[in-house]
Amino acid sequence: MGSAKSNGSAARTARIEEMRRAERARERRNRILAVSASVVVVAALVAGGVVLVNSQSSSAKTSDTASDGKNAGTSGDSGHFVKGKDGVMTWSGTLSRTHVMTKVSYPMHPPVGGNHNPVWLNCNGDVYTAPVQDENAVHALEHGAVWVTYTAKASTADVVALAAKVKRTPYSLMSPYENQAAPLILSAWGRQVAVKSAKDPEVAKFFAAYVQGPQTPEPGASCTGGAMK
Repeated sequence: MGSAKSNGSAARTARIEEMRRAERARERRNRILAVSASVVVVAALVAGGVVLVNSQSSSAKTSDTASDGKNAGTSGDSGHFVKGKDGVMTWSGTLSRTHVMTKVSYPMHPPVGGNHNPVWLNCNGDVYTAPVQDENAVHALEHGAVWVTYTAKASTADVVALAAKVKRTPYSLMSPYENQAAPLILSAWGRQVAVKSAKDPEVAKFFAAYVQGPQTPEPGASCTGGAMK
């Protein structure tokens, strides 16, 4: 009996030891897998960082190139306005579309095209109560927006009425603009008209013709997610 008990105890001890060896082996495998996974993740992060740095460097070079040389500070435009029978001024000539990071000197005010900032001005019925950057607004025109501008000479009633129209109209925006020839002006890419009041029939005609009109260089491009002013 004693021998049987000894044999049973030895067998149990052997099974326990075998189980312990198997557990230690599993732990070693898990550690190896964990280390391997960590190496892969670190390698991926390093590779991703290199790609990101290279991409940013490339983007910076592209931006620098875009804003260097003859395009720096200039609109890149050539031509002049031609007035139609309806009073709408159409730019006859070239309107450049290069993205630049500099301030731009435009040949018309407000500008209706030319080199502009890479970030567009939000134009989803946005009404700004302070002047905006020309370079961002021109990008909004490139997306097919109509830009309503006014000076201090515009009546409060007209400003309020036009603001209400803009708020109801996607792909439009409004802001004060003192450096313009008339109290109320509507602009689109390559198009511009001065109106007498918010009730001027040309207001509705201009919106109907040029909000996402055929003059739009980039129809359907976003009017949200850009600059707020």
